[in-house]
Amino acid sequence: MRLSHITRIAAVAAALVLTATACGEQAELGSPGASAPPVAEATFEAGTTMAKLNEAGALRVGTKFDQPLFGLKGLDGNPVGFDVEIAKIIAAKLGIPADGITYTETPSKIREDVIANSQVDVVVATYTINDARKERVSFAGPYYVAGQDLMVATDNTTITGPDTLKAANARVCSVSGSTPAKTIEQYVDPANIVLFDVYSKCADALRNGQVDAVTTDNVILLGLIDSSQAAFKLVGAPFTEEPYGIGITKGDVAFCEFVNTTLTEAVADGTYAAAWTATAGKVQPEVPELPAAGTCS
Repeated sequence: MRLSHITRIAAVAAALVLTATACGEQAELGSPGASAPPVAEATFEAGTTMAKLNEAGALRVGTKFDQPLFGLKGLDGNPVGFDVEIAKIIAAKLGIPADGITYTETPSKIREDVIANSQVDVVVATYTINDARKERVSFAGPYYVAGQDLMVATDNTTITGPDTLKAANARVCSVSGSTPAKTIEQYVDPANIVLFDVYSKCADALRNGQVDAVTTDNVILLGLIDSSQAAFKLVGAPFTEEPYGIGITKGDVAFCEFVNTTLTEAVADGTYAAAWTATAGKVQPEVPELPAAGTCS
């Protein structure tokens, strides 16, 4: 994704801070996602992951439960968000209806574990593709590219980017096991990095003055800002690119290629755009382009 596009996301966040109301925010977060995509009448080669899942009529999905716009536990107990809609698209192409999906809360630090231990079939959880993770799992996609940024209190004028953190002696919060937590080490003294298991705890720490900034991907921060009742803002100085992939069992090339084809078809038939518009599109209306798929291995 071009940085100019990420900059436009920041502008949207700034407008939200000025205009959002608490009632509207909560209605957005608790609302259902896009209409379930049509379930395919599919047949697959015997012995493949696709055939096994199709026969079972069920898909186990690891996702986040605490991230507005991408994966947030809804009023019915199930998560809602763009990641959840992507999982529904994959399930439908497998011939599995939305009610055949079982969701498991999957914080950043256990994403490889739940795949390696066969606790889930796929992880769709703002999951950045990187070489370290590829040592344990394989990735389909990417299906979206985000950028790491900073969230601060609305009245904070001192922190304007990662290079201002040390001078401000800022305490910065992120999530254990995440790519942003590792990246921020080059900008902040280790003693000033605070780690939790979920980003909602970072937001609480920022609200309570325990930390001065929260760092993760900009779209995750936009969701937290959207639910903050105008308490937070996005700094708007992204300093990485984060390709989100779909984690699967390592070496399952056929399943990886199936998912990549499914994503391409979802763009062509409009279900990708519908998934975005119903979720993250409520904050960032422009539908992103599907990134080029990586090599399945």
